[in-house]
Amino acid sequence: MAGGSVVSGVGLGVALCSDDVLHPGQYKWPQNGWLTAFDAAAVRRGHQVYTQVCASCHSLERVAYRNLVDVCYTEEEAKRMAEEQEVRDGPNGEGEYFMRPGKLADYLPRPYDNEEAARFANGGAYPPDLSLIVKARHDGANYIFSLLTGYRDPPAGITVREGLHYNPYFPGGAIAMPQLLLEGAAEYEDEDVPATPTQMAKDVVTFLNWAAEPEHDERKLMGLKFMSILAVMLLITGYYKRFRWAPIKSRRMVYDVVN
Repeated sequence: MAGGSVVSGVGLGVALCSDDVLHPGQYKWPQNGWLTAFDAAAVRRGHQVYTQVCASCHSLERVAYRNLVDVCYTEEEAKRMAEEQEVRDGPNGEGEYFMRPGKLADYLPRPYDNEEAARFANGGAYPPDLSLIVKARHDGANYIFSLLTGYRDPPAGITVREGLHYNPYFPGGAIAMPQLLLEGAAEYEDEDVPATPTQMAKDVVTFLNWAAEPEHDERKLMGLKFMSILAVMLLITGYYKRFRWAPIKSRRMVYDVVN
């Protein structure tokens, strides 16, 4: 994969005779290390892929514009993105609802007003909300990356009914979502990173991983600080034990009896 930090690992899935699904490959995501954080550039590119490709069907209801500040956008950039959206607000003093420009406190817009509208627009299939999709699927990021890059023609003897698409990583092998991450489906601000299907899949999965766990980097930083304090306290305790208290505890008291 080109551009930014790449995902490495075994790309081939495993199929068992008792399964009807291909198991996802195991990839080494950069943020999964003990002392590593999310790649901010990949999160930003992933948001661009989500906005240009995924947002037309999938919502991201738990992410607000303010959550993007100092993660992959500046405050001014996030404000401009929010103001581009018209948000229904109210009621006002007259009891009427009105439309206003978005603010940082607003959440990312939903593509459909309700589930019924979403199913009607997608032939009965309901595009799930992606806020916690990485946590809601077994093997999380590996599964979603494999799913997005796993579209292929069905093997001999397998037919997929009209309106569905063959993907061996999806339970049953037939999924309503077509392959959307095609060459050039999204445009990156960073012209040095080509918008290939695997690169877009890697970036959008990184973004969705961050969306499901936005406290990831802060938690690791706090853990590092906590362990550093414990290490210092251990050294101080060892010093007092060895050089301060040891002579006192090991001394021998001798009393002379004077007649």
